[in-house]
Amino acid sequence: MNVLLIGSGGREHAIAWKLFQSRLLDTLYIAPGNPGTSEIGINIDINPLDFERVKEVVLGKSIELVVVGPEDPLVNGIHDFFLNDDLLKHIPVIGPCKAGAMLEGSKDFAKGFMVRHGIPTAAYKSFTAGEKDAAHSFLESLKPPYVLKADGLAAGKGVIICDKIEEAKRSLNDFFEGKFGKAGETVVIEEFLTGIELSVFVLTDGESYVILPEAKDYKRIGEGDTGPNTGGMGSVSPVPFANETFMKKVEERIVKPTVAGLKSEGIPYLGFIFVGLMNVNGNPFVIEYNARMGDPETQVVMPRIKSDFLELLVLASKGELTNAKIEFNNNCVSAVILVSEGYPGSYSKGREITKTCPPPKTLLFHAGTKLQADGKLETSGGRVFAAVGMSDSLTSSLEKAYTTAKSVDFNGMYYRKDIGQDLLK
Repeated sequence: MNVLLIGSGGREHAIAWKLFQSRLLDTLYIAPGNPGTSEIGINIDINPLDFERVKEVVLGKSIELVVVGPEDPLVNGIHDFFLNDDLLKHIPVIGPCKAGAMLEGSKDFAKGFMVRHGIPTAAYKSFTAGEKDAAHSFLESLKPPYVLKADGLAAGKGVIICDKIEEAKRSLNDFFEGKFGKAGETVVIEEFLTGIELSVFVLTDGESYVILPEAKDYKRIGEGDTGPNTGGMGSVSPVPFANETFMKKVEERIVKPTVAGLKSEGIPYLGFIFVGLMNVNGNPFVIEYNARMGDPETQVVMPRIKSDFLELLVLASKGELTNAKIEFNNNCVSAVILVSEGYPGSYSKGREITKTCPPPKTLLFHAGTKLQADGKLETSGGRVFAAVGMSDSLTSSLEKAYTTAKSVDFNGMYYRKDIGQDLLK
């Protein structure tokens, strides 16, 4: 079958890499893709938010399945666009409709959903600029640290954690004064949960589901989890503390009521649910939902899936996931993200990239790269590559990932040197 994968980042390169292995695949198209995806499929340079152009590609290339990588097309209704078009409505889209994507598109909606369905999460309240005094009062009722979240999409950077009440109030003003644009017009303030984070990924057809390998990512730019949040500086899978007992709690307390809650609210859902969790003394609490796979977690999740991933997606598209069996391999997989100097703030683009052959059992997923007409590879984003290592232990997989990171060079390249170290202590 011909498949269209929408997106251009490291997540999409990892998904493309896995789809390419499927016995069901004829041709893989990626829109717009990146230099890495061009090595395993055909890139089509279109804007994923231009749904009419997406339609032209789907019809022109006889696409039989569409897989949506990033959140923006989902929140903007690409699945709804297909369902409302007579020429497209028979073509399955892996990614929820706009109503389901609200789990990610609005943190206020997501928190309300959790409360309605008894899903464990931190206490919270939401405020707009006209409720600043009430927001300050709520902050004063909490113990530090203070967690502030932009309600809407903010490219993974709309969460601020403050240690002091004065800092929290200043940050709240920043939200209301437009730091995150429309995304920050409503701010969710919630209690701080103490524990260890991890990410759990679910593929669902709205009735049944399969749970994919879990992962832990590292959001802060600086070593020791310091500095501002980024889109993710590294990830590992499996997560040592996510044992059978813990994951059973995740399934019973979170996954099942989430899927059932969507159904009970009349929200059809075909696609991925990314559950950002906090392990609080052995009990899982939901920090956030996303309506797609994570980045950089996908870069370590895909290499751990032994099953034919495209076959799983086809079963989901037919509403037949109840018949699916997913197998994992026993590898430990680690990813180290190579970023441009200045990220997550302003950074330069167009810096030439040199790279040598990475060692065996490693992968290099492209994210913010661009191939010039003369064949030179250059940086084009904040996160440039994911250097991935696979081995039979976390320690060894990290060594391979860092060896791969050292095989790449560009002016101003930076990466954290402590990914996974907290799990080895």
